[in-house]
Amino acid sequence: MSELKLGDKAPNFDAETSEGKINFYDYLGDSWGILFSHPADYTPVCTTELGTVAKYKDKFEARNTKVMALSVDGVKSHKGWIDDINETQNTTVNFPIIADEDKKVSNLYGMIHPKADDTLTVRSVYVIGPDKTIKLMITYPASTGRNFDELLRVIDSLQLTAYQKVATPANWKQGEDVVISPSVSNEDAKKIFPKGFKEVKPYLRMTPQPDSK
Repeated sequence: MSELKLGDKAPNFDAETSEGKINFYDYLGDSWGILFSHPADYTPVCTTELGTVAKYKDKFEARNTKVMALSVDGVKSHKGWIDDINETQNTTVNFPIIADEDKKVSNLYGMIHPKADDTLTVRSVYVIGPDKTIKLMITYPASTGRNFDELLRVIDSLQLTAYQKVATPANWKQGEDVVISPSVSNEDAKKIFPKGFKEVKPYLRMTPQPDSK
């Protein structure tokens, strides 16, 4: 099983997908990326998940983020299932689904957990930055559908903190106050954050959200 950790380079791969053969790095280009696995085609929770991702196309594009799904089913299965997703979720699937029949990508990314099921992928999520490093890893059980609003929130945080010397507090949402990095002195904070800041404790200083770049 893969031992990937945050900060590791995301493994590149070539794969057959519902949209033809794709090289992962070429597909991502300079964008952020989400790679997520689902246990199987023609299953109820997965159908709602992929339908939701399709409906969020504009939200992902606004964050310069490309999405790619994966299961161990084949291309023919994916294409038939896409018709069902489009029908039942009132949308149009607009991203590739990897046909990982040989489990090559699943094993690269540790998406098969033998104690859960040694033949199907769990609900893994990887957020990958433009530098091709892994920024976030989450694993859900098969019985729990993912919260894609939370993934959007995390991407907002990752993109903001990549360019600003801040962190985002619990339950933070776009536009809310953020935490100044402990490495920034008060003197420097006055220059870096012209909107000012509030010192709750010496280690806890809040400031209005700066621009992401």
